[in-house]
Amino acid sequence: MRRIYPILFLLAIFACIFLVLGYIPAQASLKFGPPASALSISSRIDYSARLLLHGSALTSPLNPNGGEQTFHVEQGESVSSITTRLQEANLIINAEYLADYLIYTGLDTSLQAGQYMLSPAQSIVDIARTLQDATPTDITFGILPGWRMEEIAASLPTSGLDISPEAFTAAAQTPPQVLNLDSSATMEGFFLPDTYLIPRATTADKFLEAIARNFALHITDDMRSGFNAQGLTLYQAVTLASIVERESIQNDEMPMIASVFINRLNAGMTLGSDPTVQYALGYNSTQNTWWTNPLSLDDLKFDSPFNTYIYAGLPPAPISNPSLDALNAVAFPASSPYYYFQAKCDGSGFHTFAVTFEEHLANGCP
Repeated sequence: MRRIYPILFLLAIFACIFLVLGYIPAQASLKFGPPASALSISSRIDYSARLLLHGSALTSPLNPNGGEQTFHVEQGESVSSITTRLQEANLIINAEYLADYLIYTGLDTSLQAGQYMLSPAQSIVDIARTLQDATPTDITFGILPGWRMEEIAASLPTSGLDISPEAFTAAAQTPPQVLNLDSSATMEGFFLPDTYLIPRATTADKFLEAIARNFALHITDDMRSGFNAQGLTLYQAVTLASIVERESIQNDEMPMIASVFINRLNAGMTLGSDPTVQYALGYNSTQNTWWTNPLSLDDLKFDSPFNTYIYAGLPPAPISNPSLDALNAVAFPASSPYYYFQAKCDGSGFHTFAVTFEEHLANGCP
């Protein structure tokens, strides 16, 4: 009988060893995934036991009805600092619980600096995994004044949006209904230059809808009345504004430049605008630009309905996407007697204006 006790004692020891070395890590692995390979055997056992003791606190949110808040992780910030601040922000129930989970999984070595949107409706496990990717869910996308549609499309691959240039261009052939455009029109001219906050995973159609709504929001009743006063429909006004945009360097001159083109339209003259020819010519592979500069005499003879040296009146569609300043300049142009303008010779970006062609020639640079 006495010999049985040592055997039972040894069996008890082996059972404890099995429990520590096998059962606890196995249970932790089932509930929380495998431990980090860099952990020693003793650390695996230690952190496995900790996670099992924390229990459902790791997988249950602190507040299921909590709202999102911004949380910023600094470059090089320690795990202890991050987890402590998360607890102080009432995003997690316990900083130590999150630290234990991060170390157990090895996620402590891949935390990314950046700005996150976090919520107490997320569990500790959810937050730990969110902190692995600082990629924003929304993208800031900018459209520059005077860009044509192809230039917007070319900026998409580096924007972070999941929209290809091809998908964008195809979708832009059918403008959203909010613009109320003729069925033959594209969205060229209606990409109001601005900074847009767009969901990264948005579709091309949703992207265009957001831009179209922004355009419609900025065209006030006063502006529409101004366009009507110039004898222009909205589409014609956008077309003229797209020319004013490309002709202007100094925004302060836009109303005066608009007045020149309106005077020429009213007189039945050709507009004689270089940007319309540039638009007609399209992409210049030698200069690597959509806006050929300088234009040759042969370029000015290029036969296209967009060439306002050959054809009187407005071109059939906008040639670029005008800014709000250019649109306002067309709605409320300066009152002037001028029919001509050209760039000053001092490189300032300003222009000299003339009533007659003879004055225009005299204003030429030496």
